[in-house]
Amino acid sequence: MNRKDFLKSSLLIGGLLATSSPHAFANKRRTTVRLLRHATLWVEMGGVKLLVDPMLSAKDAMAPVQNAGNDFRIPMVDLPLSANEVKSLVSQCDAVLVTHIHRDHWDSEAHASIPKNKPIFCQPSDLEKIRELGFENAVAIASDYPFQGLSITRTGGQHGTGEIGQLMGAVSGFVITAGADKLYIAGDTIWCGEVETAIATHKPDTIVVNAGAAQFLKGDPITMTLDDIEKVLKASGKATVIAVHMDTVNHCLLHKTDVTKYASENNVTKRLLVPADGEVVSV
Repeated sequence: MNRKDFLKSSLLIGGLLATSSPHAFANKRRTTVRLLRHATLWVEMGGVKLLVDPMLSAKDAMAPVQNAGNDFRIPMVDLPLSANEVKSLVSQCDAVLVTHIHRDHWDSEAHASIPKNKPIFCQPSDLEKIRELGFENAVAIASDYPFQGLSITRTGGQHGTGEIGQLMGAVSGFVITAGADKLYIAGDTIWCGEVETAIATHKPDTIVVNAGAAQFLKGDPITMTLDDIEKVLKASGKATVIAVHMDTVNHCLLHKTDVTKYASENNVTKRLLVPADGEVVSV
């Protein structure tokens, strides 16, 4: 073997060895967030695939949210996937992350479709109910949890104010870290001290907020309004904010077109993203 061939061979072998480490390879993979519908996300970080807040029912399969001023059945739109594509994603995911177990985040179709041995990560108050459904590998994340090279940290939130907020029960967000990438999934919360603390503490690169300004006939909104999103933008520096949780459930009164208009009028279209159902965002 001459010197030229030896060098080529060495570079090839070196390249293979450098990428043969799963950890080294995973850290070079880009983080992607795909909105499936509402708050249902497909997240890929560090080579790990997470299905977040799965609401997998067909359009109109569930009764409307009561006391919302309309009687539109939910989900109000179909998933942007065929039944076989949904089945494939459920099979491919390494774990399922459930921020809380309201039916627009964890519905009966998800209960039936997701294999019972699939890891399910949830907040502590939901663990017993999820295990009662037969999910033997459900894990409650109280603070931090390592998973296949990721670090998953639970954060707090407020699902509304006053009596309505208390009735809505406990909700959580989660910060997922893969190498230098930090993704904060805020969950069903309004702007509050817990969200402000999570942003200040973890300094995420990307924040997913559940918008929609969901509201009942009485009481204040229970998910983020435009004012709340503006506060997230201001608090998070240069972070990318992805607004979801709209145009799918009948009590969500803030629409994607509203947030898109706000982003355009306030010159934040590069920071505030409003993905279409099925769209993939690389961050």
